[in-house]
Amino acid sequence: MLQEKKLQISIESDKPHSPFILSNEITNLIKDVEVNRIVILCIGTDRSTGDCLGPLVGDKLTKSYNLKEIDIYGTLETPVHAKNLNNYIEMIYSNYKNPYIIAIDASLGKVENIGKINLYQGPIFPGAGVNKNLTPVGDISITGIVNMSGFMEYFVLQNTRLSLVMKMADVISFSLYLSLKKLYLNSNITIR
Repeated sequence: MLQEKKLQISIESDKPHSPFILSNEITNLIKDVEVNRIVILCIGTDRSTGDCLGPLVGDKLTKSYNLKEIDIYGTLETPVHAKNLNNYIEMIYSNYKNPYIIAIDASLGKVENIGKINLYQGPIFPGAGVNKNLTPVGDISITGIVNMSGFMEYFVLQNTRLSLVMKMADVISFSLYLSLKKLYLNSNITIR
């Protein structure tokens, strides 16, 4: 059952210690929860620079960090987006008993918040920045503010700087790797 989302932390993606701060917060949210399986759901599309944050994180987690014991959905090759999101949510809940879902997506916000990464306890509301009403998902959610909201959102997403999105994807994927490594250090799950 989904709860209301609650902001846990907001960090600037260009600070040197950002991955470590985000990792500690993720670990603190998950460490006392009884988890059968962690599933990472990276939402977005590779057809829009601003909306490719989720698939970039999914790619980095599957290719660079080799998280074999964690199920990751949403990569550049097989993105999870508005048209297939409900299918993935149904598949996750039918294949896993009580999954703990970490949802990741790009978002739009105020100009002064561009480049910030937000960690929420609670679900993500995909598509909200472009006025789409999609199914909320996630026990915790991570959003990266890639550009400003308020006017011509699709155009703004198409004209987002890729370097910013790549930097944010690096921070989020490394943070998740560090956090999951800490969480499973003393368990029977292997993370390499």
